[in-house]
Amino acid sequence: MHTSVGQTRLVLASASPRRRELLGQLGLAFDVSAADIDETPHQGEAAPAYVLRLAREKARTVAARNPGAWVLAADTTVVLGEELLGKPHDEAEVRAMMGRLSGRTHEVQTGVALAGPTGEQSMVVRTRVTFRALSAGEIAWYASTGESLDKAGGYAIQGKGGFLVAAIEGSPTNVIGLPLGETLELLARAGVPLPWSKP
Repeated sequence: MHTSVGQTRLVLASASPRRRELLGQLGLAFDVSAADIDETPHQGEAAPAYVLRLAREKARTVAARNPGAWVLAADTTVVLGEELLGKPHDEAEVRAMMGRLSGRTHEVQTGVALAGPTGEQSMVVRTRVTFRALSAGEIAWYASTGESLDKAGGYAIQGKGGFLVAAIEGSPTNVIGLPLGETLELLARAGVPLPWSKP
């Protein structure tokens, strides 16, 4: 969708349908241009540094081919203890992840970066998520749905995976992949016109 925000285009640097849907809920008009970057964590890289680095790289990559536009990018990971849980590759990995997350609290961390005509801003947003104690049957069923395979941490709170969660502390949209309140703060600080802003 080719649209503009005021006189300055807003571009979402993500192929994620979840991020597109979340940003669209705010009434913002934007284009979509995915950034293809290497998402391999650096050795010993802590989760906040990792998600912030990827968000910034995505924003800069897409900004380079969209001069004059504001480019918004995000990267989300699930952290259990000190370990980053990425996207599982198959059902066996989903079952293993669910087994480890069962009955425990983990963090969802998202790096959000905005690059544009007046520079770059970024932040890391953290949300604590506590899983119910899951039975083997629940884990096997959820793994069999296929919902997990493109999700960091192996679950989707906005989908069938909603039943896994007992409690959330912090931004629920962060767990889906884009913390809306904090993203709005970045856009407002940068001077990006918002739907409710007076001209």
